[in-house]
Amino acid sequence: MPDPIRSELLKILPGAVEASWPDEGVAAHYGDPMREQRAAEESAAFVDRSHRGVVRITGPDRLSWLHSLTTQQLDGLAPGAAAEALVLSPNGHIEHHLTLTDDGTATWIHVEPGTAAALVEFLESMRFMLRVEVADVSQDHAVLTVLGPGASDFAAGLDGVVASVKPGPFGTNDLIVARDRLPGAAGDLVRRAAVPAGMWAFEALRIAAHVPRLGLDTDHRTIPHEVGWIETAVHLNKGCYRGQETVARVHNLGHPPRRLVFLNLDGSEDRLPGHGDPVELDGPEKGTVVGFTGSAARHYELGPIGLALVKRTVPVEATLLAGGVPAAQEVIVPPDAGSNVKVTLRRRQLM
Repeated sequence: MPDPIRSELLKILPGAVEASWPDEGVAAHYGDPMREQRAAEESAAFVDRSHRGVVRITGPDRLSWLHSLTTQQLDGLAPGAAAEALVLSPNGHIEHHLTLTDDGTATWIHVEPGTAAALVEFLESMRFMLRVEVADVSQDHAVLTVLGPGASDFAAGLDGVVASVKPGPFGTNDLIVARDRLPGAAGDLVRRAAVPAGMWAFEALRIAAHVPRLGLDTDHRTIPHEVGWIETAVHLNKGCYRGQETVARVHNLGHPPRRLVFLNLDGSEDRLPGHGDPVELDGPEKGTVVGFTGSAARHYELGPIGLALVKRTVPVEATLLAGGVPAAQEVIVPPDAGSNVKVTLRRRQLM
């Protein structure tokens, strides 16, 4: 994986403390993560996510081409509209999660840190004779996310914005900004009374909204049904794409082997479970491993929270141990997902 891009905002915004994996290169917080969370939900905040990969695709065939390669209906995507999409392996396992928009002349995609090169390599291998051009523009463009009531108004007219994804996966406004204009855009947001918020705050709000993150809440075997992306990033009535057979088989005939759960972690513990820590049953079957911990954070209202991927057959009322920390589970993806069961995900919006 390439070295992370280190944001200029770490030098410019007061109190910035750099994040660790998987968010190296941007701020974890600016001195008060709880205040930053509250501002993001109650007024306005912005998050430097300039470590994410940015890919630009041009050419008249770009949308029909992406439509054929991903899980999403993209051939009719209108200028300014946004979507989530997945790239699957031939066996239906999730390889990339894409957040994208089209500005009428180019499709802009942002992806997890360090994954843009692999995505571009895959896309280049699938170009054939189509009129498309693919470029990894992560060195020249950055993602700046604005949260809170009226986020669109705060983000309007910022200098250097080349594309805007609104809303993002949980009510966010993701701005793709020319990297040399990033300090200016951040300065304008501060002058408009938006609060800088770090990745600690962003992650706490994301987890509370029940939104999974590729590479944290998934592993190499994860399929869309398991984490709820079947609802937000998969179009079930489109034509063929790589991995569609698995999606269709689970949707029509079976259930996914695992399901995403929200964890209300024991607040009396002085630590959070780590990414990848085993999730075990508590009580009489204590010690039985049923899954793994994905993300965990401290929320300004909910306290310590997390996401975990567990076996579908785990009783929904069972108390769990995530990395040894007691946790009550809340259903995100129900045990009967698949087999034409409609999943209604309970997701909190920040708008």
